Amino acid sequence: MIKAIEENLLRGKKLLENISNEEYANTSVAPYHSSIGCHIRHILDVFSCIFKELENNVIDFSVRERNELAEIKTVVGIEYFNSIILKLKALKEEDFNKIIKVSDDLGSGKVTANYTLSAVLMQTQSHTIHHYASIGYLIYQLGIDLPDADFGFNPTTPKKVFN
Repeated sequence: MIKAIEENLLRGKKLLENISNEEYANTSVAPYHSSIGCHIRHILDVFSCIFKELENNVIDFSVRERNELAEIKTVVGIEYFNSIILKLKALKEEDFNKIIKVSDDLGSGKVTANYTLSAVLMQTQSHTIHHYASIGYLIYQLGIDLPDADFGFNPTTPKKVFN
């Protein structure tokens, strides 16, 4: 599981290593006018929430960093990727089945549920792929080359051949 998540995060890092700060922070694409950097920062903030209080078996997704520099400077985004990957690789497999209290605001107040660490990581991986798909749309609109052909595709999505 960790290897798959790390490989997916490295896809994002590779993108940042190959685009300019201007491309990264560009908010010109309608309809939402979000930037690649906004999506990357959000993805990494969600991962950061996992590690913030993990030793106490608590994760609160409503308390995110929202580091604005990580949205506009690729070098800050790359450093953020590196820090998350290091924390991810430090996880112990025996902790994957521990019960963790996970909280988030679903729109009408904070809700808490019991998860395992592996379930939270699976959900966060899926969330990352979802945002990579949005980034893929932005990349296309901005005329940037995808970092690889699978960027933003869920591994379970059937491959279609386009002529």
